[in-house]
Amino acid sequence: MGQTWYTPSLMETAKKLPGPNVYIEATEGVCGGKCRIAGTRIKVSLVASEYEHQRMTPDEIIEAHPHLSLAQIHAALAYYYDHQNEIRREWREAEDLVSSLRDRYPSRLGRAGGPA
Repeated sequence: MGQTWYTPSLMETAKKLPGPNVYIEATEGVCGGKCRIAGTRIKVSLVASEYEHQRMTPDEIIEAHPHLSLAQIHAALAYYYDHQNEIRREWREAEDLVSSLRDRYPSRLGRAGGPA
């Protein structure tokens, strides 16, 4: 009988592969201390928003950020799915900031985009 695909040597190799957390980091003073793709200033919340709100595929996200790899995109999405409350709170905080800035500094063009 032949060997199965999950031989011990393959399993040992798999154990040495980097996990998704090697792709995600948070550093105080960088991107507001929010989680981001390691070595970049691309926040997990941005990738998740592009995926969830703009309905971009991982390949389309790479087109928008060609310096990222598919593994980095999937790691960001995996982080998002494991920390949805945290990321959604970040989205709400950003929406609240934009709303308060709009109230404080109204557009000179008016609400509909035409002259006021």
